Amino acid sequence: MQMLESPPGPRVIINNKEMDYFCGCGYFGLQGHPELLEAACQAIRDYGLGSATSRLGYGNNPALLAVESNAAEFFETESALYYSSGYMGNSILLQGLSDDYDVIFMDKDSHYSVRDGVSIARKPVVCFAHRDADDLKVQLRRHLGPTQRPLVISDGVFPVSGQIAPIPDYLEALQSYDPFIICVDDAHATGVIGKKGHGTFEHYGISDARLFSCGTLSKALGGYGGMIAGDNALRGKLITKSHMIFSSSPPPPPIAAASAKALEILIHHPELRHTLWDNVAYAKKGLRTLGFQIDETPVPIICLSSETTSLERLPQELLSKGIAISRWYANSQAYSSVPANGAIRIAIFATHSREQIDRLVDAIRALV
Repeated sequence: MQMLESPPGPRVIINNKEMDYFCGCGYFGLQGHPELLEAACQAIRDYGLGSATSRLGYGNNPALLAVESNAAEFFETESALYYSSGYMGNSILLQGLSDDYDVIFMDKDSHYSVRDGVSIARKPVVCFAHRDADDLKVQLRRHLGPTQRPLVISDGVFPVSGQIAPIPDYLEALQSYDPFIICVDDAHATGVIGKKGHGTFEHYGISDARLFSCGTLSKALGGYGGMIAGDNALRGKLITKSHMIFSSSPPPPPIAAASAKALEILIHHPELRHTLWDNVAYAKKGLRTLGFQIDETPVPIICLSSETTSLERLPQELLSKGIAISRWYANSQAYSSVPANGAIRIAIFATHSREQIDRLVDAIRALV
């Protein structure tokens, strides 16, 4: 078992050994940021470890409200809703919007949180081929009745492949079926893509009242919990329709305080995003020189897959050289969005140095 003995960051301690770290989702390196740590410590002193009640009781505190206020400011929306885990976001959206759709159309490679959310929604579900708007059109024609309203749901950024859902193509496929809804799980897009870090829809320059997303604070932002930003009407609908929010324990105050501070940092330091994009472009360019087919998006997930070279032993071989990357994902059953012939996932952070990225590329070059 590999034991992480330090905060996630560009250099970590694993099993008592310091090494370069290209795993996980800490894209801005905020998990060990001193301002987040101090905010969490102060919240423990002020509010304790937890509220011991739901938000329907006396579970609200200034730290929770600060997350919602900062999330609304970051996403430039009227309000936001903060809840205990990003994994819950799809369930909350699908329950909250339940009066506004009749049939769910889901990308077949969607994350488990999407699949679980769909199962809780208790609506008919139809899968369409991964990122395939043409197949979505076919499924809409086959499975949607004359008066039924569709909801299309997908990851915004897929966790292993790093692919972005083709939202403009889905919008085109849905034009004959208005009213419709598109929901995306933006766990890996929140803070990372889009001019201001607002996620998948902003990446495409799309703004539409029929588009909804849920995000997380546990990945790029360094905190924990989920958030949905929107207007007051959406917030009210989600609270009314989803039992998950106010009938469950809220995030602990220290976690909320750290999450609020992370949002504050991203609001005031957009250069973090630009540094991340520069590092992503640099790493992808280097790995393309090794013959890998890698997209040119700003997504900080690099998926290495090969039909001619076995990469199965690469993670362990790199670990012996002081470089940690993800485990080998053998096939599409190993995790969502894994290519059929298997893959390795590499995460790039804003806090990685060029020297570290060069070491990664050179080490892979020597092994493949």
